[in-house]
Amino acid sequence: MARNTNGKGFSLKDHLFNKRSVMYLGDALAHAYSEFNKVQFVTQVMQELPKLELKERIVYMAEILETQLPTDFKKAAKIIVSALPESLDPTKTDDDFGTFIFAPLGEYVVRNGLTKEYLATSLMTLKEITQRFSMEDAIRYFINEFPEETLREMGKWVNDPHYHVRRLVSEGTRPLLPWSGRICLSQKDTLPFLSALHTDTTRYVTRSVANHMNDISKTEPDLVVATLMQWAKAGVQDDFEMDWITRHSLRTLLKQGHTGALELLGYKSNPKITISNSTIYRTKIKIGETLDISFNITARRNEKLMIDYVIDFVKANGKTKPKVFKLKKVVLKKEETIAVAKKHRFLANATTFKLYPGTHTLTLQINGQKSNVQKFTVIEQ
Repeated sequence: MARNTNGKGFSLKDHLFNKRSVMYLGDALAHAYSEFNKVQFVTQVMQELPKLELKERIVYMAEILETQLPTDFKKAAKIIVSALPESLDPTKTDDDFGTFIFAPLGEYVVRNGLTKEYLATSLMTLKEITQRFSMEDAIRYFINEFPEETLREMGKWVNDPHYHVRRLVSEGTRPLLPWSGRICLSQKDTLPFLSALHTDTTRYVTRSVANHMNDISKTEPDLVVATLMQWAKAGVQDDFEMDWITRHSLRTLLKQGHTGALELLGYKSNPKITISNSTIYRTKIKIGETLDISFNITARRNEKLMIDYVIDFVKANGKTKPKVFKLKKVVLKKEETIAVAKKHRFLANATTFKLYPGTHTLTLQINGQKSNVQKFTVIEQ
């Protein structure tokens, strides 16, 4: 874990929202609006900020802004836009997420501009803010409240010169956007956007498209495979980038062993192989120890293989849940044999899930086909 100089663990909320960043926002607003009391703003925010979690800090700062900005939303929105710095570098193509301190401005727009009267002003304001920090969460409130009007405007943004605006179209309409609520859209609403944006020249946009497609794959896998095939056939995107989009879009389906996804990437769903000398070297593993896995694969014809393994982890209620781990990708010639080995450490303090003692299962998964099931027991330290 990363450490601060004070000896405490790294805190994302303190890294993003602290006195320095709050003062920066206060300076920007005071410069744009002479009646803005920067000292009062910083004092009020910092009185409560340490007590709040990350999202709570965004909301709280928006509440404080409401006490300082004009009650006329159009005037307030004009001040917000005037306070913004230069837009993020439009010549970049990736890794330029922006400055998180502008997130409360999006929250302010949602809280005060989510009306029919202010819709045009709100969307214009979010379009400006997103060029400094993504408004992917804020735009979803407008999609849900005014879907037809908001999507019509976003349809124009698909061709915007600034790639952060183009990305907002894909990211803001994602079905499963992390840390955000759901939206009232079907795939027929969003796929036209993705079809246009998959040809984008910036990885920041195409990554969002691929993440969006991966979201869709969790409910409509065959639609995703068919759409990717259409995009590849159209040949509009660069071959290298289209291959990257395809692989990133299919990552969940590949773990699941979805036949169509595997075949789209050239993996036969019925590989002709022989697995031998499959071994786990211990049948009892203490939490914190390593499980050693090894096996040989012999191809009975030329094969392209995606080799994974699945562990069915014991949950708190005693039931099990599978988790797929990527191992390697290989191309074997007929009668060629490869030896595969892996050390899997059972971390005591995993960030994604907690380990529980009990009987676990390890299964090999090659091109989506499961075989060689072996059981082992995880015990307390």
